[in-house]
Amino acid sequence: MSAATTLDTYAHITDEMRRKAAVYIDREIAGAEAADAKPERAVPPRAEFTPVKPARRRPGTGCVTQFSDHLWEGRYSPVWPDGKKRPRNIYAKTEAECEEKLSAMIREVKAEIAAIRSGAATEYPNHISPKKAAIAAYLKEHPGVTSKSQIARELDMDRSTVRRYYDEIQAPVRQNGGTT
Repeated sequence: MSAATTLDTYAHITDEMRRKAAVYIDREIAGAEAADAKPERAVPPRAEFTPVKPARRRPGTGCVTQFSDHLWEGRYSPVWPDGKKRPRNIYAKTEAECEEKLSAMIREVKAEIAAIRSGAATEYPNHISPKKAAIAAYLKEHPGVTSKSQIARELDMDRSTVRRYYDEIQAPVRQNGGTT
């Protein structure tokens, strides 16, 4: 292996090396003091810092979306005691108004959920399925009935519908230690 092969393979010259060599040659050979000729870069003025809102909000705070210049939507989708998400929406003309309405709605929904879980709510909110509300009303009037077939016959519903909603309606009662 020759020295030329080694230099071709492992040696490399950068722009900085070339600049230093030019300065050295000017200084030593010409006897002149060479100016360090670094090109000056124009520094752009710093832009004013503006924070960027994250794309996602913290859980439990809902979300706010702008539809047009004068229409904002606030949405909150909590998980209800029956395990299902039921979204609720509010609309406003400004973002601040929307945030205010959204926080008030979240407090109301959380109070409704707490009332259902504690058994203090005597009726399901109006956003619950009408069939589920009918089954809940029937069970309130007839607490001793546990036959899903009988409930389905008396309410003129499909047995599978009664089966699906029966456990969801009875769960809060069982958690509180009461009977239907």
